[in-house]
Amino acid sequence: MACLKFSVSSDTHDSKKLNFIVNSSQLTLAGYVHATGVCIVNPINKLKHIRVSNLDTQSPELSESNHADIPKSVDERLVLTNPDGEFRKGRRNIWRRFLGAKKLSKDAKLESNSGSNGNKNEKEAKPMFVSEGEGIGSGSDGGNVLDFDLGGFRSDLSLARCNLILERLEKGRDDEALRFFEWMRNNGKLKKNATAYKLALRVMGRRQDWDGAERIIDEMSNYSGCEVSFQVYNTLIYACHKRGLVKLGAKWFHMMLDTGVRPNVATFGMLMSLYQKGCAVEEAEFTFSKMRSLKVTCQTAYSAMITIYTRSGFYNKAEQIIDFLTEDEVNLNLENWLVLLNAYSQQGKLDEAERILVSMHEAGFSPHVVAYNTLITGYGKASKMDAAQRLFWNLNDVGLEPDETTYRSMIEGWGRVDNYKEAGWFYKALKNAGFKPNSANFYTMINLQAKHGDEEGAITTLSDMLAMKCQYSSVLGILLQAYERVGRLNRVPSVLKDSFYRHVLVNQTSCSILVMAYVKHCLVDDAIKVLQDKQWKDSVFEDNLYHLLICSCKELGYLDNAVKIYTCMPKSDKPNLHITCTMIEIYSGMGRFAEAEKLYLNLKSSGISLDMIAFSIIVRMYVLSGSLKDACSVLDTMDNQKNITPDIYLLRDMLRIYQRLGMLDKLAELYYKILKNGVPWDQEMYNCVINCCARALPVDELSRLFDEMLRCGFAPNTITFNVMLDVYGKAGLFKKARRLFWMARKRGLVDVVSYNTIIAAYGKSKDFKNMSSAVRKMEFNGFSVSLIAYNSMLDAYGKDGQMEKFKNVLQRMKESGCASDHYTYNIVFNVYGEQGWIEEVADVLKELKEYGPGLDLCSYNTLIKAYGIAGMIEDAVALVKEMREYEIEPDRVTYINLITALQKNDKVLEAVKWSLWMKQMGI
Repeated sequence: MACLKFSVSSDTHDSKKLNFIVNSSQLTLAGYVHATGVCIVNPINKLKHIRVSNLDTQSPELSESNHADIPKSVDERLVLTNPDGEFRKGRRNIWRRFLGAKKLSKDAKLESNSGSNGNKNEKEAKPMFVSEGEGIGSGSDGGNVLDFDLGGFRSDLSLARCNLILERLEKGRDDEALRFFEWMRNNGKLKKNATAYKLALRVMGRRQDWDGAERIIDEMSNYSGCEVSFQVYNTLIYACHKRGLVKLGAKWFHMMLDTGVRPNVATFGMLMSLYQKGCAVEEAEFTFSKMRSLKVTCQTAYSAMITIYTRSGFYNKAEQIIDFLTEDEVNLNLENWLVLLNAYSQQGKLDEAERILVSMHEAGFSPHVVAYNTLITGYGKASKMDAAQRLFWNLNDVGLEPDETTYRSMIEGWGRVDNYKEAGWFYKALKNAGFKPNSANFYTMINLQAKHGDEEGAITTLSDMLAMKCQYSSVLGILLQAYERVGRLNRVPSVLKDSFYRHVLVNQTSCSILVMAYVKHCLVDDAIKVLQDKQWKDSVFEDNLYHLLICSCKELGYLDNAVKIYTCMPKSDKPNLHITCTMIEIYSGMGRFAEAEKLYLNLKSSGISLDMIAFSIIVRMYVLSGSLKDACSVLDTMDNQKNITPDIYLLRDMLRIYQRLGMLDKLAELYYKILKNGVPWDQEMYNCVINCCARALPVDELSRLFDEMLRCGFAPNTITFNVMLDVYGKAGLFKKARRLFWMARKRGLVDVVSYNTIIAAYGKSKDFKNMSSAVRKMEFNGFSVSLIAYNSMLDAYGKDGQMEKFKNVLQRMKESGCASDHYTYNIVFNVYGEQGWIEEVADVLKELKEYGPGLDLCSYNTLIKAYGIAGMIEDAVALVKEMREYEIEPDRVTYINLITALQKNDKVLEAVKWSLWMKQMGI
């Protein structure tokens, strides 16, 4: 096994120096270099796999890194600097580094000057071994494990030798470097040894062990007596800069200032470049201000600050920084000039930008293509393409050749002003010059070709995009968007030809994108053709695609297109549940309930289990068609299917259906089931339950539910208030009714129905004072007394026998021009009949037949009762015959009133006959 051996020289002829001996035969045959204290062994054919790091030693101060103020490469290499700002690159040619082992004699000088008894100790030191193929500092942490024994080092090893070993380990073996650093701490090698601490900080920065780095800095100043210089913090700031860690970089900078360490040029250069990448405006402003207060001039910092403000749209602040360049007498470099050009170009101050270009040339800088590209881009954004064209043709005059950015900017500029001819010329020139268009160029050209109707040009652009390895789906999306924007999507089929169309037919994603666009723009025939020509086979994906297309048509309101797509679907033995339900919903929306029901019956006969959504759609279909009993039958089927849990929307539909059918038991059962299942209640749910279950639930439960609604912060609507008014009125809870009415009026939810409800409630309870008061308040608040209110007053006064007030109400109705309805006439018939005023009944009947709406079932029943009271039996029987002539079917009340009239007038036999007939008819 080849190895790297460190040992202490045992030669006695020179105790002040380390001897360096090269055995050329060994170097030729075995590929190693031997030095007193150092032995490097590695096969020559493996040299390219190792890194040999700085075998020449340096003074502790010069060997520490400081990072250069170089804008574009600060993140690429570490540059070493002294405090005065002189730089040298921290990289070496590998062969120079390898041959640098000859310079080990410098180490001997360092050791002799270290002040320790290193000469004696080195002779007694034990060798350190490294595994074959791995020199110290070679490879990475993920490579072979460095095989050395810390116990082999003597505690009296010199500081220079310790630092040399640590430096080599730091170059690539982080774990071993930290282990050796800990060994140095345990053996007292870190006292006033700033070099070791700085090497350890490099490792901490690479490993992003920021807590460990902070501990090391604290140890340097408080325990080891080392001066914490700017290089210490620069090492950590550089690590943050490489990884884009803005907050951590700012943290180290603030700590640097807090500890009284003065930053140098490299500090500000790295920080401002970091803030520029992260667009950290506040931190950049603080750092830049601190730099100026310290009288440090960093060209990169000025460029970064201007760029940050320009990107953020703070153009006024960017110009302030530009003024600082003059005020601070900064010697502008090329980057500064280019940043100035960009700042003025971005905000459209192109005359200023032109003057900057002239000043740049006068300052001795040669014409630069980036400067011209910046101006061309600025003119393009400002739609001043004549000026951009002038700059383009001036490039040759100043000895420059257009690069790909130049051509691309010209294409974008001409595209922005909708000049297809010029944009096309530069697009061809770009390709002829050997450059490739970028995605923005493709996007511009496709949009221009779509707008100007150049399908052939579009085909060429598509070919170029595919040649650039653009994804078919992305290209298709750009094409569709371009033609959609100009309203010419119908021309897309003429562009999609040959290989592109073949790709669409074999690729599910592209096929889906295309047919969705066609359907969106009512090109259903084209979409169906693509679906029929497709070559991919995936039944599940195909069903989902058809469902998506049908749903798109439904959402867009193109129901006929949805039906057309559905009829063109491939036939299958078993219907698709989701597609079928969607079509049921579509047919219901079109009023084609027969087709919708046919689909439901087909789905039912197929044996497919319906889910909750399917039941909801079918129930709504029957509700829309007016078949509430069929809807109720579907709900019964759903109840028998145990795994269905209705959602809140279906529950509300169920409540409304049961209410309209008068199924009070079902309403009560469903209500308590909702409570038991813990269904979440919202405002709509509270309103629906109260409105639907008002007749099915006890008044106490309704009151509790209403109070709970208010506590939860939900707002009852007007209907809910009116329902609760009716409930409280019928229950005689007038105190609650008045409080509720006041609440509704405060919220602005009182309407005519509210007054009608409260007036009717007072009338039925014979509270005539409050009834009259409510009528007056109704008129006072701007409402006309409604027909319902008049009917309530007529009914109340009539049943109580207050005939004068009854007649006054009728007179008020006539004076107000309020027309009577069936209910009004029936009340009058009933009141006059009870009073035996048969002549008045006849007058009202005559008026009803001549001017009114005609008699209804209730009118006939009331008249039969009135004739019975007046002893007009024959007239009563004649009314029954008249009802049949007018096709009004008598009900049970009709026959009971007739039998009662016969009995009161001693027509017992006739009464018995009618009674027996009722039994025979099952009435």
